[in-house]
Amino acid sequence: MTQKLDFLNELAIAVLQAEARAIAGLVARIDGTFTHACQLLLQCKGRIIVVGIGKSGHIANKMAATFASTGSPAFFVHPSEASHGDLGMITAQDVLIALSYSGSTHEIITLLPHIQKLQIPLITLTGNPHSPLAKAATANINIGIEKEACPLGLAPTTSTTATLAMGDALAIALLEAKGFTAEDFARSHPGGRLGKKLLLHAEDIMLIGDRIPQVTLTTPLTEAILEITQKGLGFTTVVDHESKLLGIYTDGDLRRTLDKKLDLQATPITEVMTQHCKTIRPKTLVVEALGIMEKNKITSLVITDEENRVIGAVHLHDVLSAGVV
Repeated sequence: MTQKLDFLNELAIAVLQAEARAIAGLVARIDGTFTHACQLLLQCKGRIIVVGIGKSGHIANKMAATFASTGSPAFFVHPSEASHGDLGMITAQDVLIALSYSGSTHEIITLLPHIQKLQIPLITLTGNPHSPLAKAATANINIGIEKEACPLGLAPTTSTTATLAMGDALAIALLEAKGFTAEDFARSHPGGRLGKKLLLHAEDIMLIGDRIPQVTLTTPLTEAILEITQKGLGFTTVVDHESKLLGIYTDGDLRRTLDKKLDLQATPITEVMTQHCKTIRPKTLVVEALGIMEKNKITSLVITDEENRVIGAVHLHDVLSAGVV
Protein backbone atom coordinates (compact mmCIF):
# COMPACT_ATOMS: atom_id res chain seq x y z
CA MET A 1 0.00 0.00 0.00
CA THR A 2 2.83 2.38 0.89
CA GLN A 3 4.51 1.79 -2.48
CA LYS A 4 1.25 2.59 -4.25
CA LEU A 5 0.90 5.86 -2.33
CA ASP A 6 4.50 6.75 -3.16
CA PHE A 7 3.74 6.15 -6.82
CA LEU A 8 0.74 8.50 -6.62
CA ASN A 9 2.88 11.16 -4.97
CA GLU A 10 5.47 10.81 -7.71
CA LEU A 11 2.78 11.31 -10.35
CA ALA A 12 1.50 14.41 -8.61
CA ILE A 13 5.01 15.85 -8.38
CA ALA A 14 5.58 15.16 -12.07
CA VAL A 15 2.37 17.03 -12.98
CA LEU A 16 3.29 20.05 -10.88
CA GLN A 17 6.81 20.14 -12.25
CA ALA A 18 5.56 19.91 -15.85
CA GLU A 19 3.10 22.74 -15.32
CA ALA A 20 5.69 24.85 -13.48
CA ARG A 21 8.10 24.45 -16.41
CA ALA A 22 5.39 25.46 -18.83
CA ILE A 23 4.60 28.63 -16.90
CA ALA A 24 8.31 29.46 -16.59
CA GLY A 25 8.59 29.04 -20.35
CA LEU A 26 6.00 31.77 -20.87
CA VAL A 27 8.42 34.39 -19.59
CA ALA A 28 10.17 34.45 -22.96
CA ARG A 29 6.81 35.14 -24.65
CA ILE A 30 6.42 38.49 -22.88
CA ASP A 31 7.53 40.62 -25.79
CA GLY A 32 6.22 43.26 -28.17
CA THR A 33 3.15 41.17 -28.98
CA PHE A 34 2.18 41.05 -25.32
CA THR A 35 2.69 44.83 -25.10
CA HIS A 36 0.53 45.32 -28.20
CA ALA A 37 -2.23 43.19 -26.67
CA CYS A 38 -2.12 45.27 -23.49
CA GLN A 39 -2.33 48.49 -25.51
CA LEU A 40 -5.40 47.20 -27.36
CA LEU A 41 -7.06 46.35 -24.04
CA LEU A 42 -6.16 49.70 -22.50
CA GLN A 43 -7.66 51.51 -25.49
CA CYS A 44 -10.89 49.52 -25.28
CA LYS A 45 -13.88 51.85 -24.92
CA GLY A 46 -16.35 49.02 -24.47
CA ARG A 47 -15.95 45.63 -22.80
CA ILE A 48 -13.44 42.82 -23.05
CA ILE A 49 -15.20 39.78 -24.49
CA VAL A 50 -13.51 36.46 -23.77
CA VAL A 51 -14.47 33.33 -25.73
CA GLY A 52 -13.41 29.72 -25.53
CA ILE A 53 -14.96 26.26 -25.65
CA GLY A 54 -14.45 23.10 -23.62
CA LYS A 55 -11.68 23.39 -21.04
CA SER A 56 -10.59 26.65 -22.70
CA GLY A 57 -14.11 27.90 -22.07
CA HIS A 58 -13.70 27.39 -18.33
CA ILE A 59 -10.40 29.29 -18.46
CA ALA A 60 -12.04 32.05 -20.54
CA ASN A 61 -14.82 32.40 -17.96
CA LYS A 62 -12.30 32.76 -15.16
CA MET A 63 -10.22 35.19 -17.22
CA ALA A 64 -13.23 37.42 -17.83
CA ALA A 65 -14.02 37.38 -14.10
CA THR A 66 -10.44 38.39 -13.27
CA PHE A 67 -10.54 41.28 -15.74
CA ALA A 68 -13.87 42.47 -14.35
CA SER A 69 -12.73 42.36 -10.73
CA THR A 70 -9.54 44.29 -11.48
CA GLY A 71 -11.03 47.29 -13.22
CA SER A 72 -11.52 46.11 -16.82
CA PRO A 73 -15.21 45.47 -17.68
CA ALA A 74 -15.38 42.01 -19.21
CA PHE A 75 -17.62 39.00 -19.68
CA PHE A 76 -17.53 35.52 -21.16
CA VAL A 77 -19.43 34.54 -24.31
CA HIS A 78 -19.80 30.90 -25.32
CA PRO A 79 -18.88 30.56 -29.01
CA SER A 80 -21.76 28.19 -29.77
CA GLU A 81 -24.27 30.51 -28.12
CA ALA A 82 -22.72 33.44 -29.99
CA SER A 83 -23.62 31.78 -33.28
CA HIS A 84 -27.21 31.50 -32.09
CA GLY A 85 -27.91 35.07 -31.04
CA ASP A 86 -25.32 36.10 -28.48
CA LEU A 87 -23.21 37.82 -31.15
CA GLY A 88 -25.46 40.78 -30.51
CA MET A 89 -23.69 41.18 -27.16
CA ILE A 90 -20.48 42.15 -28.98
CA THR A 91 -20.26 45.78 -30.11
CA ALA A 92 -17.87 47.84 -32.20
CA GLN A 93 -16.42 49.32 -28.99
CA ASP A 94 -15.27 45.98 -27.61
CA VAL A 95 -12.10 43.90 -27.77
CA LEU A 96 -12.33 40.14 -28.25
CA ILE A 97 -9.97 37.64 -26.62
CA ALA A 98 -10.22 34.14 -28.09
CA LEU A 99 -8.72 31.08 -26.41
CA SER A 100 -7.95 28.01 -28.49
CA TYR A 101 -4.85 25.92 -27.98
CA SER A 102 -5.12 24.39 -31.45
CA GLY A 103 -5.98 27.75 -32.98
CA SER A 104 -8.52 26.06 -35.23
CA THR A 105 -11.56 25.54 -32.99
CA HIS A 106 -14.47 25.50 -35.43
CA GLU A 107 -16.93 27.33 -33.19
CA ILE A 108 -14.50 30.25 -32.83
CA ILE A 109 -13.36 30.30 -36.45
CA THR A 110 -17.05 30.66 -37.38
CA LEU A 111 -17.13 33.98 -35.50
CA LEU A 112 -14.27 35.55 -37.47
CA PRO A 113 -16.37 37.07 -40.31
CA HIS A 114 -18.56 38.84 -37.76
CA ILE A 115 -15.51 40.07 -35.83
CA GLN A 116 -13.91 41.34 -39.02
CA LYS A 117 -17.14 43.09 -39.98
CA LEU A 118 -17.19 44.91 -36.64
CA GLN A 119 -13.50 45.78 -37.13
CA ILE A 120 -12.73 45.18 -33.48
CA PRO A 121 -9.31 44.05 -32.20
CA LEU A 122 -8.88 40.30 -31.86
CA ILE A 123 -6.38 39.01 -29.31
CA THR A 124 -5.76 35.27 -29.40
CA LEU A 125 -4.01 32.89 -27.05
CA THR A 126 -3.04 29.81 -29.03
CA GLY A 127 -0.45 27.06 -28.97
CA ASN A 128 0.07 27.26 -32.72
CA PRO A 129 1.21 30.63 -34.08
CA HIS A 130 0.57 29.40 -37.63
CA SER A 131 -3.05 28.40 -37.01
CA PRO A 132 -6.03 30.09 -38.72
CA LEU A 133 -7.03 31.87 -35.52
CA ALA A 134 -3.50 33.13 -34.84
CA LYS A 135 -3.19 34.44 -38.40
CA ALA A 136 -6.51 36.30 -38.11
CA ALA A 137 -5.48 37.96 -34.84
CA THR A 138 -4.55 41.56 -34.27
CA ALA A 139 -2.20 40.18 -31.63
CA ASN A 140 -1.53 36.49 -31.06
CA ILE A 141 0.16 35.39 -27.84
CA ASN A 142 1.87 32.02 -28.13
CA ILE A 143 1.10 29.80 -25.16
CA GLY A 144 2.53 26.64 -26.73
CA ILE A 145 3.88 23.93 -24.41
CA GLU A 146 6.15 20.91 -24.86
CA LYS A 147 3.57 18.39 -23.66
CA GLU A 148 0.50 17.97 -21.51
CA ALA A 149 0.94 16.77 -17.96
CA CYS A 150 -1.62 14.08 -18.73
CA PRO A 151 0.39 10.87 -19.38
CA LEU A 152 -1.92 10.12 -22.31
CA GLY A 153 -1.18 13.51 -23.78
CA LEU A 154 -4.91 14.02 -24.27
CA ALA A 155 -6.51 15.86 -21.37
CA PRO A 156 -5.84 19.63 -21.42
CA THR A 157 -3.75 20.16 -18.31
CA THR A 158 -0.49 22.01 -18.84
CA SER A 159 -1.97 23.93 -21.77
CA THR A 160 -4.91 25.25 -19.76
CA THR A 161 -2.61 26.15 -16.87
CA ALA A 162 -0.38 28.11 -19.26
CA THR A 163 -3.41 29.88 -20.72
CA LEU A 164 -4.72 30.77 -17.28
CA ALA A 165 -1.33 32.13 -16.21
CA MET A 166 -1.04 34.27 -19.34
CA GLY A 167 -4.55 35.61 -18.74
CA ASP A 168 -3.55 36.58 -15.21
CA ALA A 169 -0.46 38.33 -16.62
CA LEU A 170 -2.66 40.38 -18.95
CA ALA A 171 -5.11 41.28 -16.18
CA ILE A 172 -2.45 42.35 -13.69
CA ALA A 173 -0.56 44.32 -16.33
CA LEU A 174 -3.78 46.24 -17.04
CA LEU A 175 -4.41 46.70 -13.32
CA GLU A 176 -1.03 48.33 -12.85
CA ALA A 177 -1.26 50.41 -16.04
CA LYS A 178 -4.65 51.79 -14.97
CA GLY A 179 -3.49 52.60 -11.46
CA PHE A 180 -6.15 50.29 -10.01
CA THR A 181 -6.00 50.50 -6.21
CA ALA A 182 -7.02 48.34 -3.28
CA GLU A 183 -9.94 50.74 -2.74
CA ASP A 184 -11.04 50.19 -6.34
CA PHE A 185 -10.86 46.44 -5.80
CA ALA A 186 -12.92 46.75 -2.63
CA ARG A 187 -15.67 48.62 -4.47
CA SER A 188 -16.14 45.68 -6.79
CA HIS A 189 -16.05 43.27 -3.82
CA PRO A 190 -18.27 45.05 -1.24
CA GLY A 191 -19.38 41.79 0.32
CA GLY A 192 -15.87 40.45 0.88
CA ARG A 193 -13.64 41.04 3.87
CA LEU A 194 -11.34 43.38 1.94
CA GLY A 195 -14.35 45.41 0.80
CA LYS A 196 -15.52 45.80 4.37
CA LYS A 197 -12.06 46.79 5.55
CA LEU A 198 -11.73 49.54 2.97
CA LEU A 199 -15.32 50.71 2.64
CA LEU A 200 -17.09 50.26 5.99
CA HIS A 201 -17.09 53.40 8.15
CA ALA A 202 -17.96 53.94 11.79
CA GLU A 203 -21.17 55.74 10.80
CA ASP A 204 -22.33 52.54 9.08
CA ILE A 205 -22.45 50.54 12.31
CA MET A 206 -22.60 53.14 15.10
CA LEU A 207 -25.32 53.25 17.73
CA ILE A 208 -27.31 56.48 17.70
CA GLY A 209 -30.09 58.29 19.53
CA ASP A 210 -31.35 56.73 22.74
CA ARG A 211 -28.92 53.83 22.36
CA ILE A 212 -26.01 56.13 23.22
CA PRO A 213 -25.28 56.07 26.98
CA GLN A 214 -25.36 59.70 28.05
CA VAL A 215 -25.50 61.74 31.28
CA THR A 216 -24.80 65.36 32.24
CA LEU A 217 -22.47 66.91 34.79
CA THR A 218 -25.32 67.19 37.30
CA THR A 219 -26.33 63.55 37.00
CA PRO A 220 -25.83 61.67 40.31
CA LEU A 221 -23.20 58.95 40.10
CA THR A 222 -25.81 56.33 40.97
CA GLU A 223 -27.83 57.31 37.88
CA ALA A 224 -24.69 57.23 35.73
CA ILE A 225 -24.09 53.65 36.89
CA LEU A 226 -27.68 52.82 36.00
CA GLU A 227 -27.17 54.30 32.52
CA ILE A 228 -24.09 52.10 31.99
CA THR A 229 -26.07 49.03 33.05
CA GLN A 230 -29.11 49.78 30.88
CA LYS A 231 -27.21 50.64 27.69
CA GLY A 232 -24.82 47.69 28.02
CA LEU A 233 -21.76 49.27 26.41
CA GLY A 234 -19.60 49.39 29.51
CA PHE A 235 -19.51 53.20 29.69
CA THR A 236 -21.51 56.39 29.60
CA THR A 237 -20.64 59.70 28.03
CA VAL A 238 -20.80 62.90 30.02
CA VAL A 239 -22.08 65.84 27.94
CA ASP A 240 -23.17 69.45 28.31
CA HIS A 241 -26.53 70.92 27.25
CA GLU A 242 -25.35 70.99 23.59
CA SER A 243 -24.35 67.31 23.67
CA LYS A 244 -20.66 68.25 23.56
CA LEU A 245 -18.43 65.62 25.09
CA LEU A 246 -16.98 66.53 28.47
CA GLY A 247 -15.82 63.13 29.60
CA ILE A 248 -16.56 59.45 29.92
CA TYR A 249 -17.26 57.12 32.82
CA THR A 250 -16.57 53.43 32.29
CA ASP A 251 -17.11 50.23 34.19
CA GLY A 252 -13.36 50.34 34.84
CA ASP A 253 -13.80 53.77 36.45
CA LEU A 254 -16.59 52.27 38.54
CA ARG A 255 -14.26 49.57 39.89
CA ARG A 256 -11.71 52.21 40.78
CA THR A 257 -14.45 54.25 42.47
CA LEU A 258 -15.44 51.26 44.57
CA ASP A 259 -11.78 50.54 45.45
CA LYS A 260 -11.51 54.08 46.80
CA LYS A 261 -14.64 53.46 48.88
CA LEU A 262 -16.21 56.69 47.64
CA ASP A 263 -19.81 57.51 48.50
CA LEU A 264 -21.77 56.80 45.33
CA GLN A 265 -24.60 59.04 46.44
CA ALA A 266 -22.46 62.05 47.33
CA THR A 267 -19.61 61.86 44.80
CA PRO A 268 -20.18 64.07 41.71
CA ILE A 269 -19.41 62.41 38.38
CA THR A 270 -16.96 65.19 37.57
CA GLU A 271 -14.59 63.79 40.21
CA VAL A 272 -14.44 60.28 38.77
CA MET A 273 -14.97 60.64 35.00
CA THR A 274 -12.15 60.52 32.48
CA GLN A 275 -11.96 63.89 30.74
CA HIS A 276 -9.80 63.05 27.75
CA CYS A 277 -11.11 59.90 26.12
CA LYS A 278 -10.47 58.35 22.73
CA THR A 279 -12.93 59.46 20.06
CA ILE A 280 -13.33 58.92 16.34
CA ARG A 281 -15.16 60.63 13.50
CA PRO A 282 -18.11 59.10 11.59
CA LYS A 283 -15.97 58.58 8.48
CA THR A 284 -13.30 56.64 10.37
CA LEU A 285 -12.89 53.20 8.82
CA VAL A 286 -14.19 50.44 11.07
CA VAL A 287 -10.88 48.60 10.73
CA GLU A 288 -9.11 51.75 12.01
CA ALA A 289 -11.52 51.90 14.94
CA LEU A 290 -10.63 48.31 15.75
CA GLY A 291 -6.94 49.23 15.69
CA ILE A 292 -7.55 52.07 18.17
CA MET A 293 -9.42 49.71 20.48
CA GLU A 294 -6.67 47.11 20.35
CA LYS A 295 -3.89 49.66 20.87
CA ASN A 296 -5.59 51.27 23.88
CA LYS A 297 -7.10 48.04 25.25
CA ILE A 298 -10.64 49.41 25.23
CA THR A 299 -13.90 47.91 23.97
CA SER A 300 -15.85 51.03 22.96
CA LEU A 301 -15.37 54.34 21.20
CA VAL A 302 -17.37 57.55 21.21
CA ILE A 303 -18.08 59.12 17.84
CA THR A 304 -18.11 62.91 17.69
CA ASP A 305 -18.56 65.54 15.01
CA GLU A 306 -16.20 68.42 14.24
CA GLU A 307 -17.67 70.46 17.12
CA ASN A 308 -17.11 67.62 19.58
CA ARG A 309 -20.81 66.78 19.84
CA VAL A 310 -21.58 63.14 20.58
CA ILE A 311 -23.38 61.62 17.62
CA GLY A 312 -22.78 57.92 18.12
CA ALA A 313 -20.92 55.09 19.79
CA VAL A 314 -19.44 51.82 18.63
CA HIS A 315 -18.63 48.69 20.63
CA LEU A 316 -16.11 45.97 19.86
CA HIS A 317 -18.99 43.53 19.36
CA ASP A 318 -20.38 45.74 16.57
CA VAL A 319 -16.98 45.78 14.87
CA LEU A 320 -16.61 42.02 15.05
CA SER A 321 -20.18 41.51 13.83
CA ALA A 322 -19.40 43.70 10.80
CA GLY A 323 -16.95 41.03 9.62
CA VAL A 324 -13.85 43.18 9.07
CA VAL A 325 -11.63 40.55 10.71
